[in-house]
Formats: sequence, C-alpha cells, structure tokens
Amino acid sequence: MTETRRKPVVIDLGPGEAPAPRVTEAPPVPDTVTLPDGAAMQAAARLAARRPSRLARLFWGLLVSVIGAVVSVAAWDFVADLLARAPVLGWAVTALIGALLVVLAAIALREVAAFGRLSRLDDLRQAGDAARAGGDLGAARAVVARLTRHYAGREDARWGRDRLAERQGDAFDADALLDLAEAELLAPLDAQAAREVEAAARQVATVTALVPLALADVAAALTANLRMIRRVAEIYGGRSGVLGSWRLTRAVMAHLVATGAVAVGDDLLEPLLGGSILAKLSRRFGEGLVNGALTARVGVAAMEVCRPLPFSPRHRPSVRGLVRNALAGLIPGRTSA
Repeated sequence: MTETRRKPVVIDLGPGEAPAPRVTEAPPVPDTVTLPDGAAMQAAARLAARRPSRLARLFWGLLVSVIGAVVSVAAWDFVADLLARAPVLGWAVTALIGALLVVLAAIALREVAAFGRLSRLDDLRQAGDAARAGGDLGAARAVVARLTRHYAGREDARWGRDRLAERQGDAFDADALLDLAEAELLAPLDAQAAREVEAAARQVATVTALVPLALADVAAALTANLRMIRRVAEIYGGRSGVLGSWRLTRAVMAHLVATGAVAVGDDLLEPLLGGSILAKLSRRFGEGLVNGALTARVGVAAMEVCRPLPFSPRHRPSVRGLVRNALAGLIPGRTSA
C-alpha cells in the first residue's frame, strides 16, 4: 500500500471576488488594560472620613448610657451583697473598683490633655500663618517664642533651639524669622516625619501586593495610616490619645476626600514607573504601588495638619519625592533619590 502525500489546496479567486485582507493592514488590538486605582486606600479614606449621622450618634450615646447604668447598678449590688456576706472581701473588691475608677479618670485626663496639645498646635500654626501674611515682625517673634517654649523639653531639639537663639537677632522681617525657625528647629522634625511617611507607604504597598484577601488590604491600609498619623503628631509635639488620634485622622482624611486628593493621577503614576509600564505589571502589584503612593499623600497632609508652622514654599515636602523614596526597591531598576 503506497502512502499518498497531501498537498496544499489553492483556491483561485474569481474575477468578481474581493482579494484577501493583508495582515499588515489590520487595525491594532485595543488596549483594554485598566490601571490600578488604589481601591484599598480610597475605601480606607472614605471609612475614616465618614461622619456618622445624627441618628447614629444618638443611638450609640443612648446605648453607652444604658450599658453604663446597667454595669454600675450590677456592680453596686454585687459589692453591697459581698459586704453583707464577707466584709473583708467586700472592702477588697471595693478598693479594686476604686482603683479602676482612678485609672479611668487618668485616661480621661490624658485624652483631654491630648486634645489641648493638638489645639495649641493649631493655634500656633494659625498665628504663624497670620504673622507671615501680614509681615508683622512682632507677631513673628511672639510665634517663635511660643515655638521655642513648645520644644523646650525636647532633647532632640536642643541644638535647633540654640542655633535659633543665636541667629534670630539677625532676622529683621517676619518672613526671614519664620524661615529661620523652620530651617533650624523644624527641619530635623520634618525629616523624621518624612521617614515615618515613607515607612508607612512601603508597608501599605507590600501588604496590598502580597495579601489577596478582599478586606485585609483595607484594614491594613487603615491601620498603617492611623499609626503613621499618630507618629507624625508625636514628632511635632502633638502626642495624642486614642480619641485624639481618631479625630486627627478624620480631619486629615476628610480634607483629602474633600479636595479629591485620594484620586489617582499622573502625579502618582509618573514618579512610580514613569510611563505605561504599570499596565504591564500584575494587577495586585500595581494596586500595592498606588496604595503606597496614596499613603504618602496622606502623610504629607498629616504633616501639614500637625506641624506647628505652615510650610513655606521652600520647605514644603514633595509628594513625588516621598513616593519615589518610599517605593524605591519595590520597583526593579528604581533607586532612592
């Protein structure tokens, strides 16, 4: 049996048939790749900035009041009954409850003091802004004196205080004096705050890129941003408690949401990868980079809110620079600036 070889079949086009299309003339395939939008950070920002409704605040206030009343009555009945049955044990439990109340009062006083520190920073920043806007040298000197007193107990600010005390006599206008205070006293604190922002941005970017769970990236982004904002406040001397940190976080996030700063724009994508390479990466890795960049933007807003003097154009931190430094090493071929 002989094997027959198959030959290609050639079909000739008739005179009335159109020629076959050429591959070189085919239209390009549309690019359907969508860039990451930092969904975790945007969700965390909206969650932190959202203000509960009046009905919700009324509900939680009544719930806490009812629970507090029930617990108080139950504790009173428990101690009274224990005193009747075993006086020694009853007085011991009474002493423990009294110690607990003292600790709760101390925590409340600490929260009040934290709100006071944040309020003083805000007043000092407004006074510095007014002195610079009005060019009032006397007001600028008063602001610098308050600023020096604010950092009087900080050992890490002693060198800056001494330099400021030596050179402030050479400043003969408000802008020069406030610039000198920024350069000598606040510049080292700005550097510490920038390092905290970069560390938080790296953490958010790494967790978002590596954790595939749906809400884990949102929780990680919110937790990292809360810790970052609290650390920035501590660096500038506005150490806050739990309630103060949450209030400060809400103020920062509300400002970002209101101004649209949590949206992803070219100012974030360009310093990350400098072009369309982001579309060629894995979706998860791209989301991590964008979430880290948005965290850096939140950090800059926190520095502006917590800093005792408003940033002058010369000392204002660059979001692009912070993003580039924070994410250096996560992107192949990128090094810190």
